[in-house]
Amino acid sequence: MSLSPGVYIITVIVAISLLFLIWNHLRQRKLIRKLQELARSLEESKQQIIQEQERNRQLKQEMTNNIAHELKTPVSSIRGYLEILLGDKPVEEQKKQFFLQRCYSQTMRLSELINDVSLINKLEESADLFPRKEISIPDIADEAISDLEDICRVHNITVRNSLPRPLTIVGNHSLAYCIFRNLLENAVFYAGDGVEVGIECYKTDEEKYYLRFYDTGSGVDNAYLPKLFDRFLRIEEGRSRKTGGTGLGLSIVKHSVLFHGGDIYVRNREEGGLEFFFSLKKRDSK
Repeated sequence: MSLSPGVYIITVIVAISLLFLIWNHLRQRKLIRKLQELARSLEESKQQIIQEQERNRQLKQEMTNNIAHELKTPVSSIRGYLEILLGDKPVEEQKKQFFLQRCYSQTMRLSELINDVSLINKLEESADLFPRKEISIPDIADEAISDLEDICRVHNITVRNSLPRPLTIVGNHSLAYCIFRNLLENAVFYAGDGVEVGIECYKTDEEKYYLRFYDTGSGVDNAYLPKLFDRFLRIEEGRSRKTGGTGLGLSIVKHSVLFHGGDIYVRNREEGGLEFFFSLKKRDSK
């Protein structure tokens, strides 16, 4: 039986309407699913932000407590020496000089600690304030070696800078210097006397240089390796104070490497001693 034109048109319109309703319903369900996924994603992002804020709060609280602990010893020492010098009882001239020298040493330690803490805070919160220019990494390594030449001689430490020339990056001179200065100081104070220190570039690609800094000393217990870049780490209690360190040197190294677009890790050498592997980006990523 054939349909009349009017009935046919109505049937087509009804069919199209039904298809439109079905399509619209599916589209709404799809939209609802997308909105639900977006809501879940936003909630996850919110929780991550909250967790990150809490982690930062805990880290800052921990650092504040550590700083207070580190300040306590030198401040107490200075106070004790000055109380003796300013007391009613006379002090022999030789003892006066000794107490003054100790006060000076503790004051220098306080100054170094304040400078290191300030540097880390600036790196974490205002890294963009550090100027960048083309710098020579071998020259900066030589500068650090030259500045520590006397103390290396005292400990009979041989330093070999095998970095090739030219080897330049766009970075910050002071922060690059901190990398080699602090790594070298770490080797001088903790690797032992009569060791060899080496600096070399073991690989390069279009984006980065890959460097190795090693010493032939005693190394550290493997349990401490994952924590070696932590602030105020004490592998041997009192050792850092004996050598005058602030406990922030390797943390500054890590932050300075990150500033230059690289990463760093450390391991014990099979032959003995520590070796640090780190990369430096050749050009500024900005």
